[in-house]
Amino acid sequence: MIQLIEYALNGALLGLLYALIAMGFVVIYRASKVFNFAQGELVVVGAFLVWYFTLDLGLPLYVGLVLALIGAAIFGLIIEPLLFRRLVGQSTFAMVMVTIGLLILLRGLVLVVFGPSVRPFPALISTSPVTIGDITLNRGLLYGGIFTILLAIGVSLYFSRTRPGLRMTVVAEDHQIAQSMGISVRRSIAYAWAMGMVLSTLAAVFYLNGKSVTFLVSEIGFAALPVALLAGLESVGGLIPAGIIVGVAQGLAAGYIDPLIGGSFSAVFPYLVMVAILFLRPSGLFGWRIVERV
Repeated sequence: MIQLIEYALNGALLGLLYALIAMGFVVIYRASKVFNFAQGELVVVGAFLVWYFTLDLGLPLYVGLVLALIGAAIFGLIIEPLLFRRLVGQSTFAMVMVTIGLLILLRGLVLVVFGPSVRPFPALISTSPVTIGDITLNRGLLYGGIFTILLAIGVSLYFSRTRPGLRMTVVAEDHQIAQSMGISVRRSIAYAWAMGMVLSTLAAVFYLNGKSVTFLVSEIGFAALPVALLAGLESVGGLIPAGIIVGVAQGLAAGYIDPLIGGSFSAVFPYLVMVAILFLRPSGLFGWRIVERV
């Protein structure tokens, strides 16, 4: 029973980390109607910014973290004029294809600037585990899970209770309507990418704490994809239960199914859960249902 609880709790914490990364998917989609396939690459860029300001420049850890978050926000703001400014009002397909190009561009840029070698990542949180009775939990994932829940509440309130958040939501509905209402589509998209970059950098801090960073870390973006789709691409609050569902499913599969079949079924299992639920509810568990009147 202790082993079952430990698998489930550690899986839930990993799922909350996926939810933090998936929050970048949702924020960018909800503010610009763009599904960002380069989310994993944003995590890599944020991770290397943290590494550069803390270990490479030798700045104090939390000073380097603040500078990395500022650099991440600026990087996100730059993406909009470089790639998306001329696409305002164009089809969603065109903007999605640009994010695929961004994925390739960022992966190449990371390899050119930082190279393929593995770099150590700073331990901003103690790497010692948290022990509760006979249950052992990853401290970084535990703190990251608590942070994700609080952040999801804050971001949800931002989109539903503040004027800037509501304006970003209108932009996601229709660029033409937003412009007719005097809302700056370009500014909203730029802010969304800046928020997405900051969220990706924070996810890198909890995920890579005391480990190492390389361009292959970008695969975490696709691991978080089931959480974003399961929650619904418009729902920030829905990421928490979706992340827990996916994480617990993966944790139990890793603990009980992988040893039996001698493979990595746990890596595929979250996608099976996602497909099963989306088959019943295509908009996700908490996504908006679009009502059209004919």
